[in-house]
Formats: sequence, C-alpha cells, structure tokens
Amino acid sequence: MRAALVRWYDRNKRDLPWRKTRDPYAIWVSETMLQQTQVATVLPYYRRFMEAFPSVEALDRAPLDTVRSVWSGLGYYRRAANLKQAARLLMSRHGGRLPADYQALLRLPGIGRYTAGAVMSIAFGRPCAAPDGNVRRVYARLLGLRDPKQIDAAAEQMVSRSRPGDFNQAVMELGATVCLPAAPLCERCPLIHWCRARASGAFDVPRRQPARTKAVEWPLVLVESRSRILLHRRPEGGLLAGLWELPRPETLPTGIFDETLRRSEPVTVIRHAITDMRITAPVYVLRRKVSVKGAAWRWVSFDDLSAHPLSSLSTKAVRVAERHLSVAKRSRRAPTQLIREAR
Repeated sequence: MRAALVRWYDRNKRDLPWRKTRDPYAIWVSETMLQQTQVATVLPYYRRFMEAFPSVEALDRAPLDTVRSVWSGLGYYRRAANLKQAARLLMSRHGGRLPADYQALLRLPGIGRYTAGAVMSIAFGRPCAAPDGNVRRVYARLLGLRDPKQIDAAAEQMVSRSRPGDFNQAVMELGATVCLPAAPLCERCPLIHWCRARASGAFDVPRRQPARTKAVEWPLVLVESRSRILLHRRPEGGLLAGLWELPRPETLPTGIFDETLRRSEPVTVIRHAITDMRITAPVYVLRRKVSVKGAAWRWVSFDDLSAHPLSSLSTKAVRVAERHLSVAKRSRRAPTQLIREAR
C-alpha cells in the first residue's frame, strides 16, 4: 500500500517550489504558510518571502515591520510574527539552523505537531507523521477510523521508513487532490482496493464543529491631505497585532467623525472575514488635515504604502477609496457625490 501511494505521488505530484528543496528553513516557511491557507494563495507569497529572507539569519536581521509587509495579504499575521520570533531563537540557541529534533522544533513559536512532523520527515528524512486535516481524512476513510487519537496513531504507524518525506507529501497530495471532503474522486485513487470507506460507502469523517461567526460593524476612515493618507497602528497584542490600518472613527480626535462624516455616505462598503468575524466595513473619505500625535500615527503617500504592513481589510479599503479620490480630484466634486450620481 505504501509503495502504491509513493509510485502514484511520483507520477502525479504538483510542481511546487518547496518540493524542489530539502532545505529545512524553506520547508518550515512553506509549511507555516500552508497552515489554513490554500496552495494557490501561498505560491506568490512563498516566492516573495524567500527572495526577501533567504535564510534564518536574513529573517532574524529584518525588522518585524518588513517581515509583516512581505507577508501582508496572506492573513493570519501571527504566523509572520512567530517566524520572526523563532528565527531569533534559532540564531541564539541553534546556530541559525533548524534542529533535527522533533521536541526541539515543538518548542519554537508557531510550530505544532504537523509542522514539526513535516520538517522532520521532508527535510531530515525522519519517520514522523504530519497529521493535518487532509491527512486525517485520508486515514479515517482508508482504515475506517473515527476516533481522532486512533487516526493520529495510525498516521504514525503508516509512515514509510525509507521515504518518509515523500510518503507524507503523498498522503497530503492525495487528500488535497483526490480524497476530497465532499466528493472524493475514488476512480483516481491508488489506494482504492484497500479503502474501507469505498467498500462500505461510508465516506463521512469526523469534523470539528465550525466556530460560530459573529457579525461585526467595522467602519474605516480614509483621511487624505496633500496626497497623503493617515494610518493608525494597531497594538502589538491582540487581533492584527502591529499592523497599520485606516483609522476607525473612535481612534480619531474627538468630534471629527461626529461632526464631519455622519452627514455623509460611505464611498463603499466592504465585506470581509477575520477568524470568526463577518465584517461589514463602510469606508468614509475625509479630505482635511487632522492633528494627531504619537508613534501610532503616520501620514503616508500612496506610493509609500508598501513599506507599511496593512491589514487586508484596509488594503481593500484603500484600493477602492483611492480610485474615488482620483475621480473626485479630476471632477472637483466630493467622492460621496460621485457615488450617489453613479447609483
């Protein structure tokens, strides 16, 4: 069964950049990015990240804001902060190299059982399982298991001793491209003759209960003066820690929002999701100088925005509002007036 799966993988694996290396650092970065994120989304970010920070030492030397800027748009920003923090520990404790030790990897920020197992098996050739959601689904169906502990134990027992990295990637690939959650493509599966789910027709597997989502109103204000916009930095702790964003009304000086913006309409309303929140974000445009103080505030030109790690929500808002500002300047009419006319 192992041999059939690895042969299938050799013939059918996708051409992905992190599969062309055994560099533990590159594999660690890729597996961190792939946490809760699809391969197609990760690809451009992975290439950009590796060009900017080709080694643990380069990542350690880079300012956290630079790391966040390169990561900006990929989401789950805590992963970028964990990579940066782990790079510091690798430089101070492990000579700038990822240790070939499962327990030592688990002690690094942001590394759990899946990432540690992937690095150990792919980079170091050690027979460690890498149980992510795809892998667990494959084993649950293949072996007719439902208990999560039994599934993880089976994953440990099944790992190939001769090609553990390729074997783990083969299981991941099978789960991602063939053994799909809703409609598995059984006729393409190299393990069809051994699969208990195929024999019984019982393809349902245990799933975590989805987190309840909550609706959140998240208004943003694009304040523009002399071709620069005002950004506000979020605190280092909590949601979107340390990222820059368009100001929320409550962060602006008292009275600005009440006196100016409540009499106008938003130029756009953005729908966005962060973790368990379904966000509705009306975006207002305010063209005036606002007096703010402190390191959490900064006036930035549109050309310099790339140097400031923006939240994905604010990035969307800026793109839309910038277009309306451009049209408004050409027509010398207020953006909200143009929106009303367009409607």
